[in-house]
Amino acid sequence: MTKLLVIAALALAAMVNAMAEETPTPNRQSIILGGGCFWCVESCFEEVPGVIEAVSGYAGGAVDRPSYELICDGDTGHAEVVEVIYDPAKVDLPKLLSIFFHVHDPTTRNRQGADSGTQYRSIILCTDETQRSAATAAIATAQARFSSPIVTEVVILATTGPARFHRAEDYHQDYFKLHPDQAYCKATIPGKLTKLRKLLDKKD
Repeated sequence: MTKLLVIAALALAAMVNAMAEETPTPNRQSIILGGGCFWCVESCFEEVPGVIEAVSGYAGGAVDRPSYELICDGDTGHAEVVEVIYDPAKVDLPKLLSIFFHVHDPTTRNRQGADSGTQYRSIILCTDETQRSAATAAIATAQARFSSPIVTEVVILATTGPARFHRAEDYHQDYFKLHPDQAYCKATIPGKLTKLRKLLDKKD
Protein backbone atom coordinates (compact mmCIF):
# COMPACT_ATOMS: atom_id res chain seq x y z
CA MET A 1 0.00 0.00 0.00
CA THR A 2 2.81 2.41 0.95
CA LYS A 3 4.51 1.75 -2.39
CA LEU A 4 1.27 2.48 -4.25
CA LEU A 5 0.83 5.74 -2.35
CA VAL A 6 4.36 6.84 -3.23
CA ILE A 7 3.80 6.05 -6.90
CA ALA A 8 0.49 7.94 -6.87
CA ALA A 9 2.13 10.94 -5.17
CA LEU A 10 4.94 11.02 -7.74
CA ALA A 11 2.45 10.79 -10.61
CA LEU A 12 0.39 13.65 -9.14
CA ALA A 13 3.50 15.80 -8.70
CA ALA A 14 4.54 15.19 -12.31
CA MET A 15 1.05 16.13 -13.50
CA VAL A 16 1.07 19.35 -11.48
CA ASN A 17 4.51 20.30 -12.84
CA ALA A 18 3.42 19.62 -16.42
CA MET A 19 0.32 21.79 -15.96
CA ALA A 20 2.43 24.58 -14.49
CA GLU A 21 4.77 24.51 -17.49
CA GLU A 22 1.86 24.74 -19.94
CA THR A 23 0.03 27.54 -18.08
CA PRO A 24 0.92 31.02 -19.42
CA THR A 25 2.31 33.35 -16.78
CA PRO A 26 2.06 37.15 -16.72
CA ASN A 27 5.83 37.49 -17.08
CA ARG A 28 6.17 35.11 -20.02
CA GLN A 29 4.47 35.86 -23.33
CA SER A 30 5.35 35.02 -26.92
CA ILE A 31 4.83 36.06 -30.52
CA ILE A 32 5.98 34.37 -33.74
CA LEU A 33 7.93 36.48 -36.23
CA GLY A 34 9.23 35.64 -39.70
CA GLY A 35 11.59 37.98 -41.50
CA GLY A 36 13.76 35.85 -43.78
CA CYS A 37 16.32 33.33 -42.56
CA PHE A 38 15.56 32.41 -38.96
CA TRP A 39 19.25 32.48 -38.04
CA CYS A 40 19.16 36.25 -38.63
CA VAL A 41 15.93 36.94 -36.76
CA GLU A 42 16.92 34.71 -33.85
CA SER A 43 20.34 36.33 -33.46
CA CYS A 44 18.77 39.79 -33.27
CA PHE A 45 16.09 39.03 -30.70
CA GLU A 46 18.49 37.10 -28.48
CA GLU A 47 20.19 40.47 -27.84
CA VAL A 48 17.05 42.35 -26.84
CA PRO A 49 16.73 43.01 -23.10
CA GLY A 50 13.56 41.41 -21.79
CA VAL A 51 13.58 38.58 -24.33
CA ILE A 52 13.78 35.30 -22.44
CA GLU A 53 14.32 33.04 -25.42
CA ALA A 54 14.25 33.09 -29.21
CA VAL A 55 13.41 29.73 -30.80
CA SER A 56 13.83 29.04 -34.50
CA GLY A 57 11.07 27.08 -36.20
CA TYR A 58 8.49 26.80 -38.97
CA ALA A 59 4.84 27.89 -39.12
CA GLY A 60 1.97 28.76 -41.39
CA GLY A 61 2.22 25.82 -43.78
CA ALA A 62 0.33 22.72 -44.83
CA VAL A 63 2.82 19.95 -43.97
CA ASP A 64 2.87 18.47 -40.48
CA ARG A 65 6.23 18.15 -38.70
CA PRO A 66 8.22 19.74 -41.54
CA SER A 67 11.96 19.31 -41.86
CA TYR A 68 14.49 21.92 -42.96
CA GLU A 69 15.01 20.01 -46.19
CA LEU A 70 11.28 20.19 -46.99
CA ILE A 71 11.15 23.88 -46.09
CA CYS A 72 14.03 24.67 -48.43
CA ASP A 73 12.03 23.29 -51.36
CA GLY A 74 9.52 26.10 -50.79
CA ASP A 75 6.54 23.81 -51.33
CA THR A 76 5.30 23.30 -47.74
CA GLY A 77 3.79 26.75 -47.28
CA HIS A 78 5.72 27.20 -44.04
CA ALA A 79 7.76 30.28 -43.26
CA GLU A 80 11.02 30.23 -41.34
CA VAL A 81 10.03 31.94 -38.10
CA VAL A 82 11.22 32.64 -34.57
CA GLU A 83 9.16 32.27 -31.43
CA VAL A 84 10.10 35.31 -29.36
CA ILE A 85 9.39 34.58 -25.69
CA TYR A 86 9.57 37.72 -23.59
CA ASP A 87 8.84 39.32 -20.24
CA PRO A 88 6.27 42.08 -20.88
CA ALA A 89 7.37 43.82 -17.67
CA LYS A 90 10.79 44.39 -19.28
CA VAL A 91 9.97 44.84 -22.96
CA ASP A 92 6.55 45.46 -24.49
CA LEU A 93 5.14 44.11 -27.72
CA PRO A 94 5.20 47.44 -29.63
CA LYS A 95 8.95 47.67 -28.92
CA LEU A 96 9.53 44.13 -30.18
CA LEU A 97 7.53 44.82 -33.32
CA SER A 98 9.42 48.05 -33.93
CA ILE A 99 12.68 46.09 -33.71
CA PHE A 100 11.28 43.49 -36.09
CA PHE A 101 10.61 46.14 -38.74
CA HIS A 102 14.10 47.60 -38.31
CA VAL A 103 16.05 44.36 -38.72
CA HIS A 104 14.44 43.07 -41.91
CA ASP A 105 12.93 44.49 -45.10
CA PRO A 106 9.13 44.09 -44.90
CA THR A 107 8.56 45.48 -48.40
CA THR A 108 9.99 42.57 -50.41
CA ARG A 109 7.47 39.78 -50.91
CA ASN A 110 8.90 36.28 -50.37
CA ARG A 111 12.45 37.60 -50.31
CA GLN A 112 15.13 38.87 -47.97
CA GLY A 113 18.31 39.87 -49.72
CA ALA A 114 19.51 36.94 -51.82
CA ASP A 115 17.12 34.53 -50.07
CA SER A 116 14.05 33.96 -52.22
CA GLY A 117 10.98 31.80 -51.66
CA THR A 118 7.76 31.75 -49.65
CA GLN A 119 9.68 30.38 -46.67
CA TYR A 120 11.40 33.78 -46.40
CA ARG A 121 8.24 35.88 -46.38
CA SER A 122 7.65 38.60 -43.81
CA ILE A 123 4.99 37.38 -41.41
CA ILE A 124 3.65 37.95 -37.89
CA LEU A 125 1.73 35.06 -36.35
CA CYS A 126 -0.30 36.33 -33.40
CA THR A 127 -1.65 34.39 -30.45
CA ASP A 128 -4.78 36.55 -30.14
CA GLU A 129 -6.65 39.59 -31.45
CA THR A 130 -4.78 41.91 -29.09
CA GLN A 131 -1.50 40.94 -30.72
CA ARG A 132 -3.07 41.26 -34.17
CA SER A 133 -4.14 44.82 -33.37
CA ALA A 134 -0.63 45.62 -32.12
CA ALA A 135 0.87 44.19 -35.31
CA THR A 136 -1.46 46.24 -37.50
CA ALA A 137 -0.55 49.38 -35.57
CA ALA A 138 3.16 48.59 -35.85
CA ILE A 139 2.86 48.25 -39.62
CA ALA A 140 1.14 51.64 -39.86
CA THR A 141 3.93 53.22 -37.82
CA ALA A 142 6.74 51.51 -39.72
CA GLN A 143 5.30 52.35 -43.14
CA ALA A 144 6.46 55.95 -42.76
CA ARG A 145 10.07 54.76 -43.04
CA PHE A 146 9.57 52.89 -46.33
CA SER A 147 8.84 54.18 -49.81
CA SER A 148 7.35 50.84 -50.90
CA PRO A 149 4.30 49.24 -49.28
CA ILE A 150 4.88 46.85 -46.40
CA VAL A 151 3.77 43.36 -47.40
CA THR A 152 4.06 41.65 -44.01
CA GLU A 153 1.35 39.06 -43.43
CA VAL A 154 -0.51 39.26 -40.11
CA VAL A 155 -2.37 36.10 -39.13
CA ILE A 156 -3.58 34.29 -36.04
CA LEU A 157 -1.27 31.39 -35.18
CA ALA A 158 -2.85 27.97 -35.44
CA THR A 159 -2.60 26.01 -32.20
CA THR A 160 -3.13 22.61 -33.82
CA GLY A 161 -2.54 21.06 -37.21
CA PRO A 162 0.26 21.59 -39.75
CA ALA A 163 0.13 25.42 -39.61
CA ARG A 164 1.07 25.55 -35.92
CA PHE A 165 4.57 26.47 -34.74
CA HIS A 166 7.08 23.65 -35.17
CA ARG A 167 10.41 23.97 -33.38
CA ALA A 168 13.26 23.61 -35.87
CA GLU A 169 15.95 20.99 -35.56
CA ASP A 170 18.37 21.45 -32.65
CA TYR A 171 21.28 22.35 -34.91
CA HIS A 172 19.42 25.51 -35.99
CA GLN A 173 19.04 26.84 -32.45
CA ASP A 174 21.53 29.57 -31.43
CA TYR A 175 23.07 29.09 -34.85
CA PHE A 176 24.95 32.38 -35.10
CA LYS A 177 26.27 32.09 -31.54
CA LEU A 178 27.69 28.68 -32.37
CA HIS A 179 28.82 29.46 -35.95
CA PRO A 180 29.78 33.16 -36.14
CA ASP A 181 32.29 32.48 -38.90
CA GLN A 182 29.94 30.53 -41.15
CA ALA A 183 29.99 32.32 -44.53
CA TYR A 184 26.29 33.15 -44.76
CA CYS A 185 26.14 34.34 -41.15
CA LYS A 186 29.27 36.44 -41.54
CA ALA A 187 27.84 38.15 -44.62
CA THR A 188 24.33 38.90 -43.34
CA ILE A 189 24.02 39.00 -39.55
CA PRO A 190 26.67 41.48 -38.26
CA GLY A 191 25.05 44.34 -40.21
CA LYS A 192 21.66 43.54 -38.70
CA LEU A 193 23.16 43.42 -35.20
CA THR A 194 24.87 46.78 -35.71
CA LYS A 195 21.54 48.30 -36.72
CA LEU A 196 19.83 46.65 -33.74
CA ARG A 197 22.42 47.89 -31.23
CA LYS A 198 22.10 51.46 -32.49
CA LEU A 199 18.33 51.18 -32.11
CA LEU A 200 18.61 49.81 -28.57
CA ASP A 201 20.99 52.63 -27.63
CA LYS A 202 18.39 55.25 -28.58
CA LYS A 203 16.29 56.68 -25.79
CA ASP A 204 12.56 56.01 -26.14
